[in-house]
Amino acid sequence: MKWVSWSIPVLLMALCLVIFSQNSTFSLANGNGLAKGKPPEGKLTMIGNVGDFIPGEVDDPVHDPALIKDKNTYYVFSTGILSEENPGGIYVRKSEGSLEGPWQAIGEIPLPQWTLEYNVHHLWAPQVVKHADTFYLYYAASSFGTNRSAIGVARTKTPGDLNSWEDLGPVLTSEPGDMYNAIDPHVFKDGEKWWIAFGSHWGGIQLQELKNMTEPIGDIYTIASRPGVPHNPIEAPTIFKKGDYYYLLTSWDSCCRGIDSTYKIAVGRSENVTGPYVDQEGRRLAEGGGTILLESRGNQIGPGGQDVLKDFGRYYMIHHYYDGDADGVIRMQIRSMEWENGWPYVSE
Repeated sequence: MKWVSWSIPVLLMALCLVIFSQNSTFSLANGNGLAKGKPPEGKLTMIGNVGDFIPGEVDDPVHDPALIKDKNTYYVFSTGILSEENPGGIYVRKSEGSLEGPWQAIGEIPLPQWTLEYNVHHLWAPQVVKHADTFYLYYAASSFGTNRSAIGVARTKTPGDLNSWEDLGPVLTSEPGDMYNAIDPHVFKDGEKWWIAFGSHWGGIQLQELKNMTEPIGDIYTIASRPGVPHNPIEAPTIFKKGDYYYLLTSWDSCCRGIDSTYKIAVGRSENVTGPYVDQEGRRLAEGGGTILLESRGNQIGPGGQDVLKDFGRYYMIHHYYDGDADGVIRMQIRSMEWENGWPYVSE
């Protein structure tokens, strides 16, 4: 009887601690103390190194950001520093335990020598996925404005150790005369299969199965395009699944023009990974359809180059934008995705 009368309060206390720990997990990951008790929502308040440029002093690039989480650390990988003489590799920053930051720039993963054959001035549009205990970094090597391009891949077990990344060479290439452009890779798993989506302008967005993490196989599917629009301005595919649907995000129109950029993010969905993807009006994305998810708002001009991370049961979208309050400096923004009638939207 003494053991029972003593153990019940102890068990109740332990249960309370477990409940408190579970409820406070979001707050700790938030970096905002224990008061909130839930993951961040809406347009997150970004802290730390989220993109800056001061000629001759600071070059902190954050174009085409890709977001992952390893244990309790978030990492953002982005297009490297633009330099004709010393082309930049993939730039990396991290935040311990919070999507909001403080974000810390930690340097770059060096540019592989083989990519110099493509006359690159930097590597573009990275994306990182985890398979078993290994992380794979996909990136684009291309001469701007051409489709003489390649998608390469590197791997590591420790993404924050920039010297640990082992480059594996090209995965997929394109040449003038091909109907697609091998840039802007997006790799994802669906069931037991891995897929790679890619493309920019030319024939639009393509999708192909991966035999393993380095070899595409089988048919190439065109899943989004903008025929009839000059130069077919569509790129940067992102595919994720929620419920019964696969959602495809793409970036439209012109990036890389500072405050004159017209970039925006469009969405469609499909019940099958290979499509057809349609917008809210039922128009096929492969035939020019697409519902605008995000375009310029306030000082955030030309949002695009997006990626999506599912964390704590929520979907978060990261994108770059050109800061209208800072002469078009490229910065990054993370937003939670909200849902209505099976379609995502993003609020402030």
